[in-house]
Amino acid sequence: MADDEMPVVAAAYDRVAELYAAMFEHALRDMPFDRAMLGAFADLASGPVLDLGCGPGRLTGQLRDLGLDIFGVDLSPEMVRLARAAHPGLRFETGSMTALDIPDASLGGILAWYSIIHIHPQRLAPAFAEFARVLRPDGVALLGFQATDHGVEAYDHKVTTAYRWSPDALAELLLPHGLHPICRMVREPHENERGEQGCLLVVRR
Repeated sequence: MADDEMPVVAAAYDRVAELYAAMFEHALRDMPFDRAMLGAFADLASGPVLDLGCGPGRLTGQLRDLGLDIFGVDLSPEMVRLARAAHPGLRFETGSMTALDIPDASLGGILAWYSIIHIHPQRLAPAFAEFARVLRPDGVALLGFQATDHGVEAYDHKVTTAYRWSPDALAELLLPHGLHPICRMVREPHENERGEQGCLLVVRR
């Protein structure tokens, strides 16, 4: 994400933070396949785990309940404020996935649940380089995203411009950074979703 894009995305999510938190608070309740992927991630990740693009912290809290030592980072200060209020026992910070204030090889896992979708495809490489830098060897990352069969395509996300990805196209961008896919999923949309949804689980080699 370029420097000039960050304030736009942050401001867009600041404006809808309260609505977003209320709308998605119980979203996973009727999504067994998403819960299964998050459960597999929790089984594989060890040591400190980062919820990158944590929003109001709903998944940070759920993964903590699954036993992970986890903290959250989000671009939106308002989202971070809500996350701290909802989960006072967890650490949340503002930050960008292209410049993480985290030591090299210090994480056992990264959750990027629908947080790469607003980055222009040509600017994803720096983000994935950061994933590789902060993950330990054999650390894992789980990416959630809106899916397509056509590589990558922009669409009119309700908050700000976003991109759908095919798992294969996303994997091609991850591999040069030593991030190797070990599981992928594409599921049909629920009634309140506008298209297929995808997950990609990768390991740092």
